[in-house]
Amino acid sequence: MEKKTNFGVIGLGGRGCGNLREFLDIPGVRVAAVCDKYEDRAQQGVKIVEEKTGEAPEMYLDYKELLKREDIEAILCFTTWITHARIATDSMRAGKHVAIEVGGAASIEECWQMVRASEESGKFCMLLENCCYDRNEMALFHMVKQGMFGEVVHLEGGYRHDLREEITSGRENRHGRLFNFMHRNGELYPTHQLGPICKLIGVNRGNRMLTLCSMTSKSRGLNVYLRDTKGADYDITEYPFNQGDVTTTMIRCANGETITLHHDCSLPRPYSRNYVIEGTRGIFQENSHGGEYFLDTMGEKGREPQFYPFAEDIEKFEHPLWKKYQVDGVHGGHGGMDFLVMSAFVDSVVHHHQPPIDVYDTAAWMAVTCLSEQSAAMGGMPVPIPDFTNGMWIDREPYHRGIFCLEEVCMDYFEEEKQ
Repeated sequence: MEKKTNFGVIGLGGRGCGNLREFLDIPGVRVAAVCDKYEDRAQQGVKIVEEKTGEAPEMYLDYKELLKREDIEAILCFTTWITHARIATDSMRAGKHVAIEVGGAASIEECWQMVRASEESGKFCMLLENCCYDRNEMALFHMVKQGMFGEVVHLEGGYRHDLREEITSGRENRHGRLFNFMHRNGELYPTHQLGPICKLIGVNRGNRMLTLCSMTSKSRGLNVYLRDTKGADYDITEYPFNQGDVTTTMIRCANGETITLHHDCSLPRPYSRNYVIEGTRGIFQENSHGGEYFLDTMGEKGREPQFYPFAEDIEKFEHPLWKKYQVDGVHGGHGGMDFLVMSAFVDSVVHHHQPPIDVYDTAAWMAVTCLSEQSAAMGGMPVPIPDFTNGMWIDREPYHRGIFCLEEVCMDYFEEEKQ
């Protein structure tokens, strides 16, 4: 019989329940406890586990009671943005590894608390930044590591997503995004493209983010949407939302690369992560068809460079993890990347090694939110980004190599699987 590892799941809203269903399909996983402060959501979590496994997990309404369980090795946290960090810290101090859903930090102090809790407890904290495992991002990572773009000079990315309905229905759906848009103003959701970008250029391992500056536009989109859909008499139709409709953040790195991030969720628009990679030998830029690219080797002397559709050629650049995944069967939400990032977490817990996204990555990527709020409040003034490694980015301990590695493409591990 296959050995199972006990996990606890905290936070069972829409995202939490969706992730729970996929998580239960990962070999070696046993969800022994579920928790949500709302009883109906906690009961829904019990029902999902019971239907999929035949076992009923223990149900909790207070996550600190769940953390007292000595038989649980690791926690997955799918709660609101402003509670991820404190639950992560409490989990590690209770002797559990932890994975948290994405969202920016409220303060630099809570980022340091996660780092200190991890270092003092020996437990890791992994941000579940699923975009690091998207098919496009992994193929581009593979290309960069082969030197196909030359030396990377500039990158762009963002979270550009029409979320007007989800934001404005926050109270009805018990979703925390609304209150963040009401009271905060900055790069609220930075990690979706920042994660893959940081892994591409070795942030926290030979590189680091130094400074950022942010500016935000006026806020109009949510008020217009509320007027159109809920009417002038709805209680928050004329609310002065603090979050600007478009936030632009620029970051400079120690090795000289520049990064531009965009946050754009309250205007009518198609979804985009706005990914751009510019190097000395080529360029990739996302578009509505997946993306287009050009490499020096594709041009002819004397002729104007021409973009080529990335989707037509992606198989030539496929990351071996995605080659394997397509043979095994692509699974679950967001094109399959949810399943991969949670599988990477399980692999780290079960085999007792550092995860591909560690507490230093988690803290650095999440810190962009509160730092951007500071910068935007000062009219775009630059602010320093803390070094959560305390200088160790210059000479870190070796990372764990394997099929889920995000520092290099470990071809030898995939060759071993074929034998």
